[in-house]
Amino acid sequence: MKRTSFGSWPCSIARVLELFGDGWTPLVLREASYGVRRFEDLQENLGIGRNVLAQRLNRLVEEGLLDRVPYEERRPRHEYVLTAKGRDFFPVLVAIGHWGDTWLADETGPPVVYRHGGSEGHEAQAAVICAVCGDPLHLEDVEPLAGPGMTARQAHRAVAEGRCGAPTPAVPAQRGTWLPGM
Repeated sequence: MKRTSFGSWPCSIARVLELFGDGWTPLVLREASYGVRRFEDLQENLGIGRNVLAQRLNRLVEEGLLDRVPYEERRPRHEYVLTAKGRDFFPVLVAIGHWGDTWLADETGPPVVYRHGGSEGHEAQAAVICAVCGDPLHLEDVEPLAGPGMTARQAHRAVAEGRCGAPTPAVPAQRGTWLPGM
């Protein structure tokens, strides 16, 4: 059975799932975030098959989340180093881990905690906050609006079905000229 591709959907969550739709890809990025760079170390830490790891690493390099950097010339060998795009995924990993710690951890507690601010810092807790006011984002306080990445037809349907609110002047339509009531 052919899998549905989410790569061109007008939904950033669907597009991320297209890239990270299997369990191994985020785990490879987790290891890279922890400083693991070499194929053999990634394979050992994850217990993943060589062919599957090679596929995931190639995809992450193609998508610009990792750079393949040679570290041995005699026998060509490479390290996999996070790019800026790959480093930007770290807060997502921390947020997923925080959710897992809250809802899936056993009585012994979280398997990993994060210290923020160096050796004299404090234990960090993940929080998704509004970049404008700094308040935490909660489902009850947020309304999805049709954004500029939707076509006019998609926006009209999303609003009509109640999945999104109408675009506001702060979210100008770029791919259509839909306005409420059209």
